[in-house]
Amino acid sequence: QVQLTESGGGLVQPGGSLRLSCSASVSIFGIWSMGWYRQAPGKQRELVARITSGGDTHYVDSVKGRFTISRDIAKNTVALQMNSLKPEDTAVYYCYALQVHNYWGQGTQVTVSS
Repeated sequence: QVQLTESGGGLVQPGGSLRLSCSASVSIFGIWSMGWYRQAPGKQRELVARITSGGDTHYVDSVKGRFTISRDIAKNTVALQMNSLKPEDTAVYYCYALQVHNYWGQGTQVTVSS
């Protein structure tokens, strides 16, 4: 079992920044893939960014150049630095970990609004 706890969401103005953090209850060394999905009201959940056990990263086109995913294996955390935020980034952001099974955090709300 992997328990994931997110933090760092909130309300920010367009153009602002937020940093999401996901803390795992187990060592993340060797976990196949970790990252972030988001779900806006009335929309399907979409993959925002992921990082593999080898350190490869992937981003959805809409956040490339603005978001950066990183991990700290020693602290068992994965972070998502979000810059130049737009209103369309408003969503609940979920951390996930894939290791045989998919594990999910409880979600954290990100609202981009003036």
